[in-house]
Amino acid sequence: MANKATILCAALVALLLSCVLHAAPGDDPGSAPAVHIEDVYRFYKVYDAAGGQPTAQQLQKDYLDGGSDGLHRFAAERKVTADAIAAAIEKHPAIYADAKRCMATLPQVRKRLDVALARLAQLYPPMKSAPVTIVVGRGKPVGISDASGVMIGIEALCAISYLDPNLEDRFVHVLAHEYAHVQQARLAPAIYDDPKPTVLEESLIEGAAEFVAEQISGSVSYVQLAAMTKGREKDIETDFVADEDKTDLSKWLYNGTLSKPGDIGYWVGYRIAKSYYLHTADKRQAISDILAMSDPKAFLARSGWQPGMDLH
Repeated sequence: MANKATILCAALVALLLSCVLHAAPGDDPGSAPAVHIEDVYRFYKVYDAAGGQPTAQQLQKDYLDGGSDGLHRFAAERKVTADAIAAAIEKHPAIYADAKRCMATLPQVRKRLDVALARLAQLYPPMKSAPVTIVVGRGKPVGISDASGVMIGIEALCAISYLDPNLEDRFVHVLAHEYAHVQQARLAPAIYDDPKPTVLEESLIEGAAEFVAEQISGSVSYVQLAAMTKGREKDIETDFVADEDKTDLSKWLYNGTLSKPGDIGYWVGYRIAKSYYLHTADKRQAISDILAMSDPKAFLARSGWQPGMDLH
């Protein structure tokens, strides 16, 4: 997987925490999701009080123990312990100091995400609500998204240099992408949770989320991929067809680093989803089909996509 000013937070923590949440979401179609950002402010209260060098004991007591449900799930799923965070701060102090630039955007990010998710509810009325939680982790992974919601590590997303340079835009587009994954996880769990997906399958999952993100937030999350592929569309996609049934994803997906972009499978999957949308008369049904895609080969066949085709 997408995107991503300092802030004087100590005196504002109580105020920010008081206005962080919407009402807790249920499973009512289209209900407003909760967008949790309070964990970030709690972390930086501890971080600042310790001069940027909090101990594992401080992080456990004053950050992790009082964290949100999303933080606790993220920690359990991705081995985010107090010791791991303290070690990451010691090894990579710059990314934790730099993440304050992204923290400053969070209130506005939340407002814009509300608008984007309201748009998703319009395009896909059966949308199920789930919380979005922004936390501070151990520098990686950027986050996880499943049927329970979205969990993003602010320091990891903020550190990816090649995503949208506008940090507010970066977070909005990435979170919109991840929220599409929540719908996919609920609509087609067998394919979303497939432990051994093919290149085609995983590229369609990621590409569908990119396409939906563009529809609801105004842009894909991996904004760099269009420039990376320009003029080479047919060659890249012909190569993709040769690899689409492979289960080794390393050439196409999850091969980027903090400073080096990758993940061209996102771009190919996006183009297949877009072709499907353009070739479907009922656009609302097309969005539903894209989110609920459960048969990659059948979806590809119905999409009308061909390597190098013009989708403008």
